[in-house]
Amino acid sequence: MSELLAFIASHRAEMATRIGEHVVLVAVSTAIAAALGIPLGIVAARRPSIAKPIVALVNLAQTIPSLALFGFLIPLPLFGGIGTRTALVALTVYAVLPILRGTISGIQGVPAAVVECAVAMGLTTRQVLRQVEWPLALPAIVSGLRVAVVIGVGTATIASAIGAGGLGDYIFRGLAMVDRTVIFAGALPAALLALLADGALASAARLADPRRRSRRGVVVLAALVLIVLAGAWWGTASTRRADVIVGSKNFTEQVVLGELLAQAIERQTGLTVERRLNLGGTAIAHEALLSEGIDVYVEYTGTALTAIFNDPPSTDSTAVLARVRDRYAALGLTLLPRLGFNNTFAILVRRDDAQKYGLKTVSDLAKSSRENARPWRAGFGYEFLERPDGFKGLSAAYGLQFADAPRVMDLNLIYRAVAAGEIDVTAGDATSGLIDALGLVVLDDDRRYFPVYDAAPVARAALLLKHPQVAEALRALDGRIPAAEMRKMNRAVDEGKQDPAEVARGFLDRLGGLPQER
Repeated sequence: MSELLAFIASHRAEMATRIGEHVVLVAVSTAIAAALGIPLGIVAARRPSIAKPIVALVNLAQTIPSLALFGFLIPLPLFGGIGTRTALVALTVYAVLPILRGTISGIQGVPAAVVECAVAMGLTTRQVLRQVEWPLALPAIVSGLRVAVVIGVGTATIASAIGAGGLGDYIFRGLAMVDRTVIFAGALPAALLALLADGALASAARLADPRRRSRRGVVVLAALVLIVLAGAWWGTASTRRADVIVGSKNFTEQVVLGELLAQAIERQTGLTVERRLNLGGTAIAHEALLSEGIDVYVEYTGTALTAIFNDPPSTDSTAVLARVRDRYAALGLTLLPRLGFNNTFAILVRRDDAQKYGLKTVSDLAKSSRENARPWRAGFGYEFLERPDGFKGLSAAYGLQFADAPRVMDLNLIYRAVAAGEIDVTAGDATSGLIDALGLVVLDDDRRYFPVYDAAPVARAALLLKHPQVAEALRALDGRIPAAEMRKMNRAVDEGKQDPAEVARGFLDRLGGLPQER
């Protein structure tokens, strides 16, 4: 607990920003969902014939997993992209169902005799709704809002995967660092927000009951409405785009590289830089670049060649660079000079197993697996299992056989999974600082299966035309990050639990030739 309090104290300003982003996401999406769900619920309650298809459609949307929904939305021109807009659409989809159901049950729960009496007194349909049904249904509607808000607080943590900010940034950062303190720094405030929202709206539901209503209750309800409206206004008023948006994928090295790019641009150009780090993976980062959700991030040439452009892998660094640069140019993107290291895949086992079974190469592992010397258990990141330069090609090239199908694991957890004995074999990054820290061994790719993965920034050409100083700032890093330095920075974050921003700042200070931080 003391470590958590110390972390929160040292990140007060950032924490306030993340909480504000989280509240805005939930408030705005709930307001939009209420504007959609309440009228739909009223119509559905009065016309049972259309209630079933409406509820079925909303139910169907609710069953889509949140990350999958983000993936569906990103390519869409109007509702998609990377950032707050897509997150709001997804959160709104999830919030509509409980509000819709609360409205339907509230309206249908009004006694028919009460409605008949109101009609007999000469009230029109609109007056019956406003003066009779709405007041009596309001507690159920507020209860639906309560459920929607609590769902929104939890789901909004996933929005960080598409650069929408919020407390999920800490959770993803903590997962990347496998640091419980950082994870709790995001999870605990989110849980407290959910509890506070649940309690406030539970009280509002009681105050909305006509039998308990008082002037004070009306004031409280009005205040809650004003808070939601203020959140909606703030969410739209605070969307001014920064001069440059830097992105990264969702593992330690990428977050460090994202900080390096951002700080190098800030030091040398004076432009405002926004960070959208910890994006879901290669596909999301690339799509973010195409949709202008980000302006620049670091990609690996082999990854671009095989996973983005679906070309066959190659071990010729120069040829791959030229090929990828041309393919990017056709999309209006510019591949900038390489940073200086090749982060190829590395097949990893525990040092004890390597010594016991005489494993020095991937061929040795394949021979051991075929001879059943040991029932090897494998686990890989989801991208490695799907990519053409990943597991399928590797197993075909070497004849690898495992006791069971490889487990799918988060890329940030695979190193510790091997060290803990949960799996025996994985594919990691050659520059990971955890390889030495956890006593793992890299098996030599003796058949040269893996292509080159030279790290290089890729940016939108339109941004570089508008701000040519950005290209100059990034070219200052040309070839200046050797593999040993990258491994050192990764280890400082993964094992030393240092903040990626501080690690990047320290490296740039040591690098020389760059202005000091502004």
